[in-house]
Amino acid sequence: MSEHRRKPPQGRGRRAAQPPASSGHRAAAPRGASPGSSGGRAEARRGMRESAPPGASAPPGARRARGGAHGPPGGSGGGPGGGGRAAARGRARQAAQRKRWIDYPRSGKRGLGRWIPSWKQMLGLAFGFLALLVGMAGIALAMVEVPNPNAAAKAQKNVYYWSNGKQMVVAGEGDHNRQIVPLSEIPKSMQNAVISAENESFYDDSGIDPMGVARAVVKMAQGGETQSGSTITQQYVKNTYLDQSQTVSRKVKELFISIKVGATQDKDDILAGYLNTAYYGRGAYGIQAAAQAYFRKDSSDLSASESAFLSATLNGPNLYDPAGGVGSAATAEKNTKRAEARWAWTLKREVETGRMSQKQHDKIIAAKFPHPEPPKKATELKGQTGYLVDLANRYIINNPDSGITKRQLDQGGYRIYTTFDQRKTKELSRAVEKVKKANIDPKKRKVDKHVQFGGASVRPGDGAIEAIYGGEDATTHFRDNADYTGVQVGSTFKPFVMAAAMRDGVRNPELGPKQNRQQRKQASPKSVYNSDNKIKLRNYDGTVWRDKDGKEWHQKNDGGESRGMISLRTAMQFSMNTPFIQLGMDVGTDMVKQAALDSGLTKNQLAKTTPTFSLGTSAPSAIRMANAYGTFAKSGQRSEPYSVTKVEKKGKVAFRTEKKLTNAFDPAVADNITSMLETVVKKGTGTPAKKLGRPAAGKTGTTDDNRSAWFTGYTPQLSTAIGMWRVDDQAKTQKFLKMYGVGGQDTIHGASFPAEIWTEYMRGALKGERVMKFPKPGPIGETVFGDGASPSTTPSAPTNTPSAPETPEDTPEKTTKPPSEEPSATESSDKPDKPDKSDKPDDSCRPTDPTCNSGSPGGQPGGQDPGGQDPGGADQGQPGGDQDGGTPDGGTPGDDGFWAGPDGRGG
Repeated sequence: MSEHRRKPPQGRGRRAAQPPASSGHRAAAPRGASPGSSGGRAEARRGMRESAPPGASAPPGARRARGGAHGPPGGSGGGPGGGGRAAARGRARQAAQRKRWIDYPRSGKRGLGRWIPSWKQMLGLAFGFLALLVGMAGIALAMVEVPNPNAAAKAQKNVYYWSNGKQMVVAGEGDHNRQIVPLSEIPKSMQNAVISAENESFYDDSGIDPMGVARAVVKMAQGGETQSGSTITQQYVKNTYLDQSQTVSRKVKELFISIKVGATQDKDDILAGYLNTAYYGRGAYGIQAAAQAYFRKDSSDLSASESAFLSATLNGPNLYDPAGGVGSAATAEKNTKRAEARWAWTLKREVETGRMSQKQHDKIIAAKFPHPEPPKKATELKGQTGYLVDLANRYIINNPDSGITKRQLDQGGYRIYTTFDQRKTKELSRAVEKVKKANIDPKKRKVDKHVQFGGASVRPGDGAIEAIYGGEDATTHFRDNADYTGVQVGSTFKPFVMAAAMRDGVRNPELGPKQNRQQRKQASPKSVYNSDNKIKLRNYDGTVWRDKDGKEWHQKNDGGESRGMISLRTAMQFSMNTPFIQLGMDVGTDMVKQAALDSGLTKNQLAKTTPTFSLGTSAPSAIRMANAYGTFAKSGQRSEPYSVTKVEKKGKVAFRTEKKLTNAFDPAVADNITSMLETVVKKGTGTPAKKLGRPAAGKTGTTDDNRSAWFTGYTPQLSTAIGMWRVDDQAKTQKFLKMYGVGGQDTIHGASFPAEIWTEYMRGALKGERVMKFPKPGPIGETVFGDGASPSTTPSAPTNTPSAPETPEDTPEKTTKPPSEEPSATESSDKPDKPDKSDKPDDSCRPTDPTCNSGSPGGQPGGQDPGGQDPGGADQGQPGGDQDGGTPDGGTPGDDGFWAGPDGRGG
């Protein structure tokens, strides 16, 4: 077909310049090109040009380059140096045809397309990255070393120090009772319960379970029962080799170590290790300690039902211990409900995973939930030590500034410096035991059984708790009586009524009930009120107070005593009820409540503000009462009680208490209260405290039916509250019991055993300290004439000795009693004395009933220091059966006040 090819024009000038053909034949067309195609001819011409030496003329028939064949020398034409650009393009095309190993930027693409990788490139990159990760993980896994579990798994103890820096005790929850047991001593039921609830694929997984994590997330999203995303191996690794910090680095370490442990250790060893190191609550680390703590038996003796319960505590012991935990969400009632639900769920899971038969499941469910035994104290915490340690621990845990959780504190390693004075603590315990030994004899008198005392000593103006008496022994009596908020305080509450009258003033009867201080009249200790027995209770404007049924109320004094018109100083001296209940009405019980709060008491410890609120129906703890009286001792400056000065860990301060001081009252108010309470000690119901032999101020308090008695008093250096009551700790339904006849005395008053203990203790506690006098009170207020009194009224002259108390009305034979330091309780039976028929109110609605008057609180009025006919309602004041305290009315258990920390939830 070559004969049909058109020959290129023959230039005569170029003909001579062309080199002769080597063979006389034309160059063959490129392979694959049609001889007649222009592409083939073009390739031939390009090849001829590229093979020609520099400066040679183009072969015959070659097309001119762009711009003409006759360009200038060195140009793009056919002259000398021509053809450079065309040659470059040719070389570029040839290079493009040679494929690159990584074609990026992509050839044959223009613009943005050159920079977008192809799907092959992206897939290759992903595989490469995955291979890199796998390689790195393999290297990391090979380099991981499993730490020594023996050292890492040991929980430390805490060291507690007295205020002088000397070591008080070494104690730590969980460390003292840990016992490692082999898997053979862990019942199969416990193994099955934990595996079913925590990690059903335990024996099959590699140490981690991605599907388990996914299931846990789905369950939580659906609102189902919480499941752990970690395997048993991971939890074992965390408990044994790592700390409990929630950080990414710790989690990464946990994953790698878990894989290695899962690959190198036997599954049975891992399971045994986990069950021996896990925390079950109550200070128990390990299944053996947990079995003893909850069921008083060895782990090998646990039943399937008990095992299911113990597996529930692993989900969070503070929230699953039926005895209750720390915080409002962990009450005994709420915890029991949670524990029962988790127990039932665990048993169901055992059936679902094939580890329990349906028949056995039904039998266990029918037998009901296995309620554990109540918690016990460690042996090294005998006597008062357990109460001291417990008080310090709760202060730390409940203080938001500490940042230390109960679990962290239980694991130990802390040095805890307390405010407890070693000598004063021993003196307080010695004083209580001395009085008990001399007067209380359960073998001689049945009524002497179940007598309890509680006390606390606080430094005024500082808040440091220097001594407490929590009970006979912290290992046998679990409630800390020093911090118990279930016992009404009676007339020791009256100073707060007086403080409100002097600071806020009594209301103007001509104005409305809401009055500011400018509209009120500040009362002075010289103010005069009617102290006669059974006077009508009146509103601030002089109208007779009536309940919702229109009935009146007639207030009693102890023994029916009447002293006529007397000053408030005298009323305080002899603890007369009628002047103070009326004073509370004139000031307003809401203002009385605020004065109590400003002194240092807390809302949860105060009763509802019915008229008898002013007579002491509230139930603060001994710690809070001592601190509140310390406000008066410090001329109106209130401090917050605290039991820990600082906490150290690994040589560094982890927490330090910041002292708080608030100006609650003007010095004139506080110092006049102190002056009135000095009168109580010098020549009133508190004369036993005169034996202290130094300036002292104090107040007695006794509640109805002789269910509790108090003496709270202070010197400038120290404020102390002592309480006494009767409660059977072992009774299923606990109640406050009457104290008639206790210690051989007809009735118990604040002036008897409580004042005797207070005096004995303060004498020893202040031994060697200089005698200090109280500040002289400045003038305050004006003489107020209340409840029928007038400026022409002459107050009755007080006697130095209180009158003899009357004999209870239901005593078969009236006996003559010697004069008492404090009048006896008014009532001798569960029913109050009845007023005369002419002025008898309806007892179906009393001032103690909050439904009778929306502005007022509880407690049956009457008696020297009423705390209420029924401190706890129909059950006569049930204090409750758990470690915590009671509600202000002495009913169901409530928070022990001071446990709530510095925010003042408690006492």
